[in-house]
Amino acid sequence: MNKPVSLPLRSPASGPISFAPLPVRTHVIREGEDIVEIAQKYTEGIAVSGDVICLAETVVAISQGRAILPEKIRPGWLARFLSRFPGKDGSLATPPAMQLAIEEVGVPRILAGCAAAAVGKLLRKRGWFYIVAGRELAQIDDIAGTMYPYERHIILGPKKPEEVVRSIKGATGVDAAIADVNDMGCVDILAITNLRLIPAVEKALKANPFGNEDEQTPIVVLKRVD
Repeated sequence: MNKPVSLPLRSPASGPISFAPLPVRTHVIREGEDIVEIAQKYTEGIAVSGDVICLAETVVAISQGRAILPEKIRPGWLARFLSRFPGKDGSLATPPAMQLAIEEVGVPRILAGCAAAAVGKLLRKRGWFYIVAGRELAQIDDIAGTMYPYERHIILGPKKPEEVVRSIKGATGVDAAIADVNDMGCVDILAITNLRLIPAVEKALKANPFGNEDEQTPIVVLKRVD
């Protein structure tokens, strides 16, 4: 996905803006909890204006009830068939995950995405499936390996992430972001209250300061460094 292009923000005296990540330990967040209240509670006295409150996309999705056990899913014939084609490490490489993808966006978009992926393969271009079928499908984690008790669940991407970050900023007065970050340095900003901060936020999250396992730090406050 093409992201907004912006020049590094500069203040009159300090040059480009940069952030230092501060992981924040929380309790094990479960389905039905208010993620805005959680973000406000755990960042109070830590995050101030000029900082950015970042949430791991997985924990936002879990709070929204989007963590699903594979045995509760009944894949149809189409899901069983299409799940053969992604690489074995792909997030849609099992029938339950593919079935959830079909339910998320519908059969026409899935089939259109598959056609785009086939053309992309011929042209040696990757990612065309998600461009056509929907970016949200790239957020599906098949058997996520996240913290207990969700280590065996399939985690869908969070719903309405833009609304979530706006609500967090409204509650705290601090800019907020939801990000999908892995240990290979890939950073995907799903939503952020200030688009001009994207380059600095991506840089600060590149080392993946989130901890969804024993670290239990699904919230990271990016402290402004002048």
